[in-house]
Amino acid sequence: MLERLFAELGPWNWVVLGLVLMIFEVAAPGIFFLWFGIAALIVGALALLFGEALGLHWQVQVILFLVLSIIAVFIGRRLIGATDVVSDEPLLNRRAEQLIGHVVTLEEATVNGRGRARVGDSLWRVTGPDLAAGTRVRITGIDHGVLIIEAA
Repeated sequence: MLERLFAELGPWNWVVLGLVLMIFEVAAPGIFFLWFGIAALIVGALALLFGEALGLHWQVQVILFLVLSIIAVFIGRRLIGATDVVSDEPLLNRRAEQLIGHVVTLEEATVNGRGRARVGDSLWRVTGPDLAAGTRVRITGIDHGVLIIEAA
């Protein structure tokens, strides 16, 4: 059944598959389907232009698609990974890291190195030396969502 489908559609099945994958990329952006779509379009173009001359049967076309997909993904990841964007807001969406250096008030005393501090209108878990509630502390770091503090 699959063999008959590939034989009947010929090279156009790769072109259609490539275009469908490109449409998927537009509908669900993430630069994932793009590379497979490019590989399918290349196989379709090769099959249309040189299929008869090179004897590109459907089995060879499938293998060529798989190889080109892998190559396209590796090249694409290199291209995308090479564009390191330098941001003017490097701590954007990294709220805990933005708090390092701030002085806040302990809401609950730290006992055995654990307590809570009020930061703005929320409470954060803190770790540090044992201190009484109401003590002003400086945030010196973060460890898995827990603020590391010292007396201010």
